[in-house]
Amino acid sequence: MDFLRNDEITRLERERAGGITSGEVVRLFESRGARLSAATFRKYVQLGLLPRSRRVGRKGKHTGSTGLYPVSVVRRIALIKRMMAEGYTVEDIRGSFVTVRNRLEDVEQGLHALLTELAEKARAHPRRKRFEDELVQAERQLKRALGRIERVGGAVATVGADETVRAG
Repeated sequence: MDFLRNDEITRLERERAGGITSGEVVRLFESRGARLSAATFRKYVQLGLLPRSRRVGRKGKHTGSTGLYPVSVVRRIALIKRMMAEGYTVEDIRGSFVTVRNRLEDVEQGLHALLTELAEKARAHPRRKRFEDELVQAERQLKRALGRIERVGGAVATVGADETVRAG
């Protein structure tokens, strides 16, 4: 039940680092024989299985903006599809480690953006080296903390999901 190989998703993440629209994601899965509608995509976002889009303005006058999602949504949807094929319900998935990992990914992306922004500002500061060193140390500590949260959150979520599956 693998609609997309890992190397295909990795290539897509590299090529579309700026983001991907929901329509492009839906068409990608449909072209591989997977059932995924725009409504299902929106439902996954509403349930917290996928991150919300960020609005990006289009070039040209009066053209508005478009919602871009991180390309990691492709990997997340592939995992959701695999789990559903194994008999898990959306609620099982929502209560599982998948949701913990997805939320941690969102936090990691936000922290990475913040650290990048601060590093750029630090480059222009007279005490550049001191700030850069502190940012590197802070990033290491954040990674360790996120790792601990992932281990604990994964264990807690797995216990809950296992009990839900056994009861069902």
